[in-house]
Amino acid sequence: MDQLLVALDLDSAAEAHAMADGLRGAVGGFKVNVHLFTQEGPAFVKALVERGDRVFLDLKFHDIPNTVASAVRAAARLGVWMLNVHASGGRSMLEAARRAADQSAEDHGHRPLVIAVTVLTSLNELALGEVGIPAHPDAQAERLAALAQDAGLDGVVASPLEARRIRERCGPEFLIVTPGIRGAADRADDQARTLSAVEAVQAGTNYLVVGRPILRASDPRQAARAIAGSLGTLK
Repeated sequence: MDQLLVALDLDSAAEAHAMADGLRGAVGGFKVNVHLFTQEGPAFVKALVERGDRVFLDLKFHDIPNTVASAVRAAARLGVWMLNVHASGGRSMLEAARRAADQSAEDHGHRPLVIAVTVLTSLNELALGEVGIPAHPDAQAERLAALAQDAGLDGVVASPLEARRIRERCGPEFLIVTPGIRGAADRADDQARTLSAVEAVQAGTNYLVVGRPILRASDPRQAARAIAGSLGTLK
């Protein structure tokens, strides 16, 4: 159950709170994306934290080092459990994010996990080439994961297709968070590189971020339990 994080990719705080209330106790936490955060603001995040939820703040910070450090400190003050930055922001930005998280632990007694986005799951080799990156997604993800680890971050966000390669490169303690988890009937959407929950964990991921297969289910709690149950068979 703890491995399963639900993406609250919904349009309002009311919808998201209703979904969280229905899933609480059946999942390990909730992801808040840039859409919901822009719509509802920090107060929504604080409300989840105050209810005891682990919140993954998925804003993908990507800016100059000082700006990203300030954003990390602000997120830490909200009490989020985990946040992310873009690995492509470079070493200096990644190190600034890590230092800001460490400083937050000293200042407020709370340090969020800081993970780096490698290659978005919507991108394929053609899309990378269009933005001037002449690399296959798995090679680029591994390269950025190694950079994030060298910069002292806690882990990365990566497609399940890159998880095994990153695990082999970065070792057992480095966190891998996998979005875009799909079932066989869900794969024809904007996610280009997906696997099932079981396949992703077998490949080495630590946390699974699941949105549509749970949010769109007739019984979201049962859908979440089914996914968590499938992972129990791996133990």
